[in-house]
Amino acid sequence: MTEPLERDRPVGGADLPGFPAGPRRVTAAAEETERLGETLAAGLVAGDVLVLTGPLGSGKTRFVAGLARGLGVKSRVRSPSFTLLNEYRGAFVLHHLDLYRLEGPEADGLGLEELVDDGALVVEWGEKLPAWVREEALTLVFEVLSENGRAVTASAAGERGGELLAVWELMPAGEAR
Repeated sequence: MTEPLERDRPVGGADLPGFPAGPRRVTAAAEETERLGETLAAGLVAGDVLVLTGPLGSGKTRFVAGLARGLGVKSRVRSPSFTLLNEYRGAFVLHHLDLYRLEGPEADGLGLEELVDDGALVVEWGEKLPAWVREEALTLVFEVLSENGRAVTASAAGERGGELLAVWELMPAGEAR
Protein backbone atom coordinates (compact mmCIF):
# COMPACT_ATOMS: atom_id res chain seq x y z
CA MET A 1 0.00 0.00 0.00
CA THR A 2 1.38 3.43 -0.91
CA GLU A 3 1.38 6.51 1.29
CA PRO A 4 -1.19 9.18 0.33
CA LEU A 5 0.24 12.23 -1.38
CA GLU A 6 0.32 15.49 0.60
CA ARG A 7 -2.45 16.96 -1.58
CA ASP A 8 -4.66 13.95 -0.82
CA ARG A 9 -4.61 14.50 2.95
CA PRO A 10 -7.65 16.34 4.23
CA VAL A 11 -6.99 19.75 5.75
CA GLY A 12 -9.93 21.40 7.49
CA GLY A 13 -13.53 20.77 6.70
CA ALA A 14 -16.84 20.58 8.50
CA ASP A 15 -16.72 16.80 8.60
CA LEU A 16 -13.22 16.36 9.99
CA PRO A 17 -12.35 15.76 13.65
CA GLY A 18 -10.26 18.52 15.16
CA PHE A 19 -11.77 21.17 12.91
CA PRO A 20 -14.94 22.34 14.61
CA ALA A 21 -17.63 23.71 12.37
CA GLY A 22 -19.01 27.18 12.85
CA PRO A 23 -22.70 28.02 12.73
CA ARG A 24 -24.69 26.59 9.88
CA ARG A 25 -26.24 29.41 7.86
CA VAL A 26 -29.51 28.71 6.10
CA THR A 27 -30.74 30.82 3.19
CA ALA A 28 -34.14 30.73 1.50
CA ALA A 29 -33.17 32.46 -1.76
CA ALA A 30 -30.14 33.04 -3.99
CA GLU A 31 -30.06 36.68 -2.90
CA GLU A 32 -29.61 35.59 0.71
CA THR A 33 -26.72 33.33 -0.29
CA GLU A 34 -25.13 36.31 -2.04
CA ARG A 35 -25.65 38.41 1.10
CA LEU A 36 -23.66 35.85 3.11
CA GLY A 37 -20.74 36.38 0.74
CA GLU A 38 -21.13 40.15 0.79
CA THR A 39 -21.07 40.17 4.60
CA LEU A 40 -18.02 37.88 4.84
CA ALA A 41 -16.14 40.09 2.34
CA ALA A 42 -15.70 42.75 5.04
CA GLY A 43 -13.39 40.34 6.90
CA LEU A 44 -11.26 39.33 3.90
CA VAL A 45 -7.75 40.54 3.19
CA ALA A 46 -5.34 39.81 0.36
CA GLY A 47 -3.79 36.39 0.94
CA ASP A 48 -6.95 34.77 2.28
CA VAL A 49 -8.12 31.41 0.94
CA LEU A 50 -11.75 30.28 0.88
CA VAL A 51 -12.44 26.65 0.01
CA LEU A 52 -15.98 26.07 -1.30
CA THR A 53 -17.37 22.56 -1.55
CA GLY A 54 -20.79 21.22 -2.39
CA PRO A 55 -22.78 19.79 -5.28
CA LEU A 56 -23.56 21.53 -8.54
CA GLY A 57 -26.22 24.18 -8.06
CA SER A 58 -25.64 24.55 -4.32
CA GLY A 59 -24.93 28.29 -4.44
CA LYS A 60 -21.15 28.47 -4.59
CA THR A 61 -21.01 30.94 -7.50
CA ARG A 62 -23.83 33.06 -6.05
CA PHE A 63 -21.85 33.26 -2.81
CA VAL A 64 -18.79 34.44 -4.78
CA ALA A 65 -20.95 37.08 -6.48
CA GLY A 66 -21.74 38.42 -3.02
CA LEU A 67 -18.07 38.35 -2.00
CA ALA A 68 -17.19 40.33 -5.11
CA ARG A 69 -19.93 42.88 -4.48
CA GLY A 70 -18.72 43.25 -0.88
CA LEU A 71 -15.23 44.01 -2.20
CA GLY A 72 -16.56 46.71 -4.51
CA VAL A 73 -16.40 44.72 -7.76
CA LYS A 74 -18.73 46.21 -10.38
CA SER A 75 -18.51 43.49 -13.05
CA ARG A 76 -20.78 40.46 -13.21
CA VAL A 77 -19.47 37.29 -11.57
CA ARG A 78 -19.61 34.21 -13.74
CA SER A 79 -18.73 30.62 -12.97
CA PRO A 80 -15.21 29.83 -14.16
CA SER A 81 -16.08 26.18 -14.84
CA PHE A 82 -14.83 26.42 -18.43
CA THR A 83 -12.25 29.21 -18.08
CA LEU A 84 -10.87 27.79 -14.80
CA LEU A 85 -10.05 31.24 -13.37
CA ASN A 86 -11.80 34.62 -13.28
CA GLU A 87 -10.29 37.68 -11.66
CA TYR A 88 -12.27 40.55 -10.21
CA ARG A 89 -10.78 43.87 -9.14
CA GLY A 90 -12.25 45.63 -6.15
CA ALA A 91 -10.64 46.56 -2.83
CA PHE A 92 -8.03 43.96 -3.91
CA VAL A 93 -7.96 41.20 -6.51
CA LEU A 94 -10.40 38.35 -5.97
CA HIS A 95 -9.24 35.20 -7.79
CA HIS A 96 -12.22 32.90 -8.47
CA LEU A 97 -11.02 29.42 -9.37
CA ASP A 98 -13.18 26.41 -10.26
CA LEU A 99 -11.53 22.99 -10.10
CA TYR A 100 -14.58 20.96 -11.15
CA ARG A 101 -12.98 19.75 -14.37
CA LEU A 102 -9.54 18.99 -12.90
CA GLU A 103 -8.34 15.64 -11.67
CA GLY A 104 -5.82 14.80 -8.97
CA PRO A 105 -2.51 16.62 -9.24
CA GLU A 106 -3.57 18.95 -12.08
CA ALA A 107 -4.16 21.79 -9.60
CA ASP A 108 -0.48 21.70 -8.61
CA GLY A 109 0.55 23.42 -11.87
CA LEU A 110 -1.79 26.40 -11.68
CA GLY A 111 0.53 28.93 -10.03
CA LEU A 112 -1.54 28.90 -6.85
CA GLU A 113 1.18 30.53 -4.75
CA GLU A 114 1.16 33.59 -7.02
CA LEU A 115 -2.63 33.80 -6.83
CA VAL A 116 -2.58 33.72 -3.03
CA ASP A 117 0.23 36.31 -2.91
CA ASP A 118 -1.61 38.62 -5.34
CA GLY A 119 -5.07 38.74 -3.71
CA ALA A 120 -7.72 36.57 -2.10
CA LEU A 121 -8.35 33.13 -3.56
CA VAL A 122 -11.83 31.57 -3.53
CA VAL A 123 -12.00 28.06 -4.97
CA GLU A 124 -15.08 26.13 -6.01
CA TRP A 125 -14.51 22.37 -5.68
CA GLY A 126 -11.72 23.44 -3.34
CA GLU A 127 -11.35 19.97 -1.88
CA LYS A 128 -9.19 19.32 -4.98
CA LEU A 129 -6.62 21.90 -3.86
CA PRO A 130 -3.23 20.72 -2.64
CA ALA A 131 -3.16 20.51 1.16
CA TRP A 132 -0.65 23.34 1.54
CA VAL A 133 -3.15 25.81 0.03
CA ARG A 134 -5.82 24.76 2.55
CA GLU A 135 -3.55 25.05 5.61
CA GLU A 136 -4.81 28.56 6.49
CA ALA A 137 -8.24 28.48 4.86
CA LEU A 138 -11.87 28.91 5.69
CA THR A 139 -13.84 25.99 4.26
CA LEU A 140 -17.50 26.48 3.39
CA VAL A 141 -19.64 23.41 2.72
CA PHE A 142 -22.78 24.13 0.69
CA GLU A 143 -25.91 21.97 0.82
CA VAL A 144 -29.10 22.04 -1.23
CA LEU A 145 -32.09 21.97 1.12
CA SER A 146 -34.88 22.70 -1.36
CA GLU A 147 -35.44 24.38 -4.70
CA ASN A 148 -34.28 27.71 -3.29
CA GLY A 149 -33.03 26.77 0.18
CA ARG A 150 -29.35 26.34 0.89
CA ALA A 151 -27.24 25.70 3.97
CA VAL A 152 -23.60 26.73 4.38
CA THR A 153 -21.41 25.40 7.19
CA ALA A 154 -17.98 26.84 7.89
CA SER A 155 -14.85 25.30 9.35
CA ALA A 156 -11.29 26.49 9.63
CA ALA A 157 -7.72 25.35 9.27
CA GLY A 158 -4.81 27.30 10.67
CA GLU A 159 -4.66 30.65 12.39
CA ARG A 160 -6.02 32.76 9.54
CA GLY A 161 -8.77 30.26 8.84
CA GLY A 162 -9.70 30.54 12.51
CA GLU A 163 -9.87 34.32 12.25
CA LEU A 164 -12.20 34.04 9.26
CA LEU A 165 -14.30 31.49 11.14
CA ALA A 166 -14.66 34.05 13.96
CA VAL A 167 -15.95 36.57 11.39
CA TRP A 168 -18.40 33.92 10.11
CA GLU A 169 -19.63 33.24 13.64
CA LEU A 170 -20.38 36.93 14.19
CA MET A 171 -22.18 37.47 10.87
CA PRO A 172 -25.82 38.52 11.20
CA ALA A 173 -26.73 37.43 7.65
CA GLY A 174 -28.51 34.09 7.29
CA GLU A 175 -29.97 32.01 10.04
CA ALA A 176 -27.51 30.16 12.30
CA ARG A 177 -28.60 26.61 13.15
